[in-house]
Parts: sequence; structure tokens; C-alpha cells
Amino acid sequence: QVQLVESGGGLVQAGGSLRLSCAASGRYFYNYSLAWFRQAPGKERVFVAGISWNAGRHYYADSVEGRFTISRDNARNVVYLQMDSLKPEDTAVYFCAAGLLPPTKLVEGRYDSWGQGTQVTVSS
Repeated sequence: QVQLVESGGGLVQAGGSLRLSCAASGRYFYNYSLAWFRQAPGKERVFVAGISWNAGRHYYADSVEGRFTISRDNARNVVYLQMDSLKPEDTAVYFCAAGLLPPTKLVEGRYDSWGQGTQVTVSS
């Protein structure tokens, strides 16, 4: 497993941007599929975006498609989530996750490692 620590959350106005980072420690980071999930108050945690081990595949939830971009830097053991055109409904705690998953399982696969989460609040 890898250990994950998110950063970059905060308060932003609607229409603004934030970039979340997730730093990983542990071996063989480059083998892991990575994803971002989010959990709004009173709601279940849901998939936001995923990226395969070699960044060859990306998947996004319909609600963020075209506004969010996931990327990774295997040399630095970091995964990013660039969030543009933010909306109040994007307000949530954002978690990064890692798992030894094939690219076809990015959305529904079981992730084994999770970060502690970072709060994103979008004001209207």
C-alpha cells in the first residue's frame, strides 16, 4: 500500500479554480491507479475522477466533465486535481485514493489506500 496526503483545499468563489495535490509515500507508486472522490455533508462518498497507472486513461463523473482535470507525476509521486469553473455544489471533502486496478476498473474498482481528505468550499 501507499500512504496518501491531500492538500490544496480551501474557500473559493463560484467560477474560481483550485488545484488539489495528493502526495504519496511508499513503493511502486507508478503501478497504482489513482482517483479522487468527494463527500458532501449528509451524502455518500462518490467518484470524481480517475487516472490509470501510466496516465493513458482518464475517467470523470458527468458532473465535473469538462471542468476538472486529473493528472499525475510518477517521478514525484503526486496526483493532482485541477478544478475550474467551480460551483457551490462542488463543496465537499475531497479524498484521493490508490489501488492496483486495471484501467477498466477506475470507476468501480476497490481502492485500498485513502488520504484523510481536504475540504473544498465554493461560495455563491
